This record gives sequence, structure tokens and C-alpha cells, in this order.
Amino acid sequence: MSSLSTRVNQDVERPTMRARRPLSVEKVVTSLILLLIAAIFCVPLLWVLFASINPQASLAVEWPEQPSLENFSAIMNTKTTFRPILNSLLLCGGATLLTVVCAALAAYPLSRHRSRLKRGFLLTIIFATGLPITAIMIPVYAMFVQVNLIDSLPGAALFLAASALPYGIFLMKNFMDAVPREIEESAWTEGASTLQALRWVVLPLMRPGTAVVTIFTFVSMWGNFFVPFMLLLSPDNLPASVSLYTFSAQYGQVAYGQLAAFSLVYSMPVVVLYLLMGRRLGTGFTAAGGLKG
Repeated sequence: MSSLSTRVNQDVERPTMRARRPLSVEKVVTSLILLLIAAIFCVPLLWVLFASINPQASLAVEWPEQPSLENFSAIMNTKTTFRPILNSLLLCGGATLLTVVCAALAAYPLSRHRSRLKRGFLLTIIFATGLPITAIMIPVYAMFVQVNLIDSLPGAALFLAASALPYGIFLMKNFMDAVPREIEESAWTEGASTLQALRWVVLPLMRPGTAVVTIFTFVSMWGNFFVPFMLLLSPDNLPASVSLYTFSAQYGQVAYGQLAAFSLVYSMPVVVLYLLMGRRLGTGFTAAGGLKG
């Protein structure tokens, strides 16, 4: 009994001794550096938040003397906000949907079938992911002029989907490799075709991977300025990313408060998409246990 009580006392004292252990100088310095870096990154965000409710906003990060929603009411109109946001949703949403569907169809044979050409095709995809978009915009612009797709939202969406497809295929294949082939084969024995097995078995089991590809593709397209700036000309077709760039020219001078308010509204679709699909990111693949029996 005495030895048992001694062990219990030692176990009780160990967390206390660890809690009283002083922090090392390296940990304190590292924590201070990380806090400083975080504060630096928060400064632009604080400016956007404070300037959006400040009628006399400037480049200074300061709390407004009389906060108001005047900047938001000034931009809430069809020409300034509603039409560019709608154009961005149509452009990026359509391109994202096309990218995800084509990436799933292209990644399936790469994940499930063996071929001598698969390695070369994957290397080509990896090379295409690192190709800068500015290097191909001149021939793309010339091609769009010849096929009469300049100033066309479907044409711009098609090019955005094509430029995002290599990385989408690369990501989708890696997630698809985690789905056991045996589960898919059981669907084949029940009479399902290849496309039906992909639609009803493989894709539901890799929902976190599909969510990652969807969010990554949409966010990269939503913030893309160069492609719509080159391929879309008329103001009625410009998305919010280009409208944000030309925002100050509408007033003859930079309206910082309205620019900050527009930036907040412009970021809302990305936040909503992450909130809707972010729950799937935390759920991994759990169906592998179904193979045990």
C-alpha cells in the first residue's frame, strides 16, 4: 500500500512539476516573432474593415470617428457591384464545374488502368501546372480573335477551365488512388457500368478530395485578374476582379472607403463556399474498413 500511494503521489506531482518548468528563451523569441508576423498580416485586413465603415477613409489604419454604412450603400447598385459579382459567379462557377467534371473523368483511367503512356502523361500534367499563364496569353488572345470568342463569358470560362485542368487532374488522381478498387469491383458485380461506379461509388467516397479541388479551383479563378482583363472588353461582361481594379477610375479619385466596402462584398462568395464545403474537408476516407470481413 505504501508503494502504491508513493506512485500515485509521484504521478500527481509530475504534471505540477512540468507546469512550473520555465519557458526557454528560444520559445519566447519564437512566439514573439510569430505574433509579430501575424500582426503584420492582419494590418491590411484591419484597414479594410475600418475603412469600409469610415466615410473619410484614408490609407491610415484607424478607427473611424463616426462609423457608418455609407460606403456600403454607395456601392450597392447594379453597375458597381451586382453585375460584376454576377459575372464572376457565372464565369468562375461555370469554369469550376467544368474543371471538376473533366478532372474526375480524366483522373479515373489514370488511377485505375495501367499504361505505358501514363507516366509521360503525368509528367506533362506536372509541367503544365508550372507553366505561367502570361507565357501563353498572346497566342491564346490571337486564337480567340480568330474564333470570335473575344468578350465572351463562355469563352473566358472555357479557357479558365482549361488552364486549371492540369492541376485539377493531378489532385483528383491522388485522392482517387485512396479509394480501394475492391469496393468498385463489388459494384461491377452488381451490374454497374464504369461510369455508374465512378458516379455512385468512387466520387461519394472521395468527397473531401472533390471539395479540395472545387475550393482550390474556384478561389484561384475568383482572384484571377489577368485572363478576364485580356479576354473580356465590354463593361457589362467584366467580373468583379477587373471591376475592383478599375473601381477608383469611376470616381476620378481613389474612394478608399468604397473600395474597402467593395473588397469585403467581393470576398463573401469565397467565404460562403468554404463554409458550405469546408465541413467535408474534415472527414477522411473511412470506407476502407468495409473490406475487412
